[in-house]
Amino acid sequence: MLGWYPGHMHKARRQIKDALPEIDVVIEVLDARLPYSSTNPVLSELTRHKPVLKLLSRADLADPARTREWVEYFDALPNTRALAITTLEARDLKQIPRLCREMAGHIRVDRDARVMVMGIPNVGKSTLINGLAGRKIAKTGNEPAVTKRQQKIRIDGGIALIDTPGVMWPKIEDQASAYRLAGSGAIRDTAIDYTDVAVIVAAELAKRYPTELTARYKLKSLPAYSANPDAERVESDGPRKVDLMALSGFNGVAILEEIASKRGGLRAGGIIDLHRGAEVLLHELRDGKLGRLTLETPADIPAEPVPEASGETEDGAETREQESE
Repeated sequence: MLGWYPGHMHKARRQIKDALPEIDVVIEVLDARLPYSSTNPVLSELTRHKPVLKLLSRADLADPARTREWVEYFDALPNTRALAITTLEARDLKQIPRLCREMAGHIRVDRDARVMVMGIPNVGKSTLINGLAGRKIAKTGNEPAVTKRQQKIRIDGGIALIDTPGVMWPKIEDQASAYRLAGSGAIRDTAIDYTDVAVIVAAELAKRYPTELTARYKLKSLPAYSANPDAERVESDGPRKVDLMALSGFNGVAILEEIASKRGGLRAGGIIDLHRGAEVLLHELRDGKLGRLTLETPADIPAEPVPEASGETEDGAETREQESE
């Protein structure tokens, strides 16, 4: 479980909730490399009665086959459309105002469709705004939490865009999602254990893209991982953590050690600097140097928990019936 919720995000959430009644369409910008993990459940709850256009940003960095799967998945949801985009590609951007007007339904011809742009930090919202506006309006950067307040921008096509700060949710319960988000750069590096994240990312890449990972770092092998059979017997405080390396089947530590040893992380006495390996892997993943990769598919979405049937109500009702007799 990962918690990271700066004060300005709490304020942004309140502002979004207050502004939503006047909004016709919501654009949710997602990272095409992790569309499920970059979906904020808090925002999804706030916008569930609004038409939502899911924009899969950075599609040029994502696996095209997986992106098609995600577009089909989102298009099948009620009141939802999906579009994969590269935020600097004019051809992609031209489709957005038309789709927003269509999804807004019957509004006066002389009134702009009011469209709120939202998403988690560092998914490309501000770059999208600037591309749609044709000029630099929103501040951009390769760090999360760049936009700090709402902005209203009118663009061609009868659209009024409301840009919002990136909002994370207070606690990321899904551990796999937390590590994917951290690996992508959606969470500040100072808020996470950098090396731990890189270890899990290395294991995930070995599972999903072994050829690309091996070729990029000239790895001799991708060592398998075996879970410690005694781990279940160790008592610890808090909820039990999922062994993500066991789920991937690959040893992320060994992979990161080999990357570090080949990229300036071999220290005196043969000591390997894992942090150096983490820097190399995460920076190159974020910059797209490993190729077009997607870290999850619709099949990775966890099943909704089944609510437990409560016997108390039935027993209580039965007891009351017997007493009344």
